[in-house]
Amino acid sequence: MYYKVSVIMPALNEENNISTAIENVVKSFMQLDILGEIVVINDGSTDRTRTIVESLIGKYPFIQLICHDKPKGIGASCWEGIWKSKGEMVTWLPGDAENDAFEILRYLPLMEHVDIVIPFIYNRNVRSWKRRMLSKFYKGIINLSFGMLLNYMNGTVLYRKSVLQNITLKSSGFFYQTELLIKCIKSGYLYAEVPCALSPRLSGKSKALTFKSLRKIIRGYLTTMAFVYIFDTKNKHIVPDSATASRHKQL
Repeated sequence: MYYKVSVIMPALNEENNISTAIENVVKSFMQLDILGEIVVINDGSTDRTRTIVESLIGKYPFIQLICHDKPKGIGASCWEGIWKSKGEMVTWLPGDAENDAFEILRYLPLMEHVDIVIPFIYNRNVRSWKRRMLSKFYKGIINLSFGMLLNYMNGTVLYRKSVLQNITLKSSGFFYQTELLIKCIKSGYLYAEVPCALSPRLSGKSKALTFKSLRKIIRGYLTTMAFVYIFDTKNKHIVPDSATASRHKQL
């Protein structure tokens, strides 16, 4: 089955949110007249997350469910979901229903001109002052370290799937989003930044702000620094079916 876009949805113990998250994506597909699929990765949940998703598959046959016996991490889950998806474009929305799929999917027409659409949050007050300060600090370090000027790195980025085929993802945790962006941008792929809104989390707490996640982020940052500035010295190859390759031919 061909799909224009695949929405990858990692979920760890999101029984209170997963149904809302899935229904939101389905509604966005209908509003935008998109032929899409949803790939849910149940990353070792011990609650009813799997049962709820399985009940929705009968209603929406374009849902694909991948289950892990034990948690592998959000990065590893999304990466697996990407390569088991069937869409030409891929993006991800966490199963906590914090993101409105419409906010990123409405920019799908931009993919005629670029290979990456990067969202930035314009209603930042939806998050706490502490979380906003951490985001600014994180953004400053990444931009300074890798010579970029991005407004936000941890959003629901939309990729042309083919541009990821030459990327090796090392981060299994939350740094995977930043790692992918850095490696794709450094490879020369065209991108656009767009404004998106964020919704308040319905239930539970974010798993991003833990000491375990912080350690993984630091490790991912150092590994990516080494890759970009020491090991990745070969010429970059732009895949021929990308918008970037098409633009180069026009020039």
